[in-house]
Amino acid sequence: MEVKLKDLLTQSKSELVERWINTIFETYPKDTSVFLKNKKDRFNNPVGYTVTSGIEKIFDVLLGEGDFSEGLPYLKDIIKVRAVQDFSPSKAIAFIFALKGIIRNELDKDLRQIRFDDLRSFDARVDELALYAFDIYVENREQIYKLKTDELKRMTFLLLKKANLMYEIPFEEFELRDPNCEL
Repeated sequence: MEVKLKDLLTQSKSELVERWINTIFETYPKDTSVFLKNKKDRFNNPVGYTVTSGIEKIFDVLLGEGDFSEGLPYLKDIIKVRAVQDFSPSKAIAFIFALKGIIRNELDKDLRQIRFDDLRSFDARVDELALYAFDIYVENREQIYKLKTDELKRMTFLLLKKANLMYEIPFEEFELRDPNCEL
């Protein structure tokens, strides 16, 4: 008898989501991991709350047939946290690929009853989600680098100004300069 993968994943959703969340928390140092797992309060543990609340929604979106637009805000929140925490790109999004292994480990015997095409299709959705996550990570890292660069420029300007090494060109003089001049 053939079983639909979606039905199997829906039946095992709570165990799979819990295992997926634990896998994410295990990417942190041991003390942090314990804290993230045990503190459920949104204000005392914003990272744990973001992951816990977002992963279930992302899982639901993976089970769906449509695009990822519903799950992207949750994915963005999780990836934003990981981008700020200086995870490398591969480590920041590895948790998405980990879902494939979690499903295979948790549902090993049951997976033999499903069509291979269903599993391959689900794997493709996970891969697509990972590509979205990579784009989100890069976008966030670019924003962080831009903020750091802007701050460095601002601090350099202030230091030069304090040291009286800053020379401001009057606007009129700036307009009269030869545009081909390299000064």
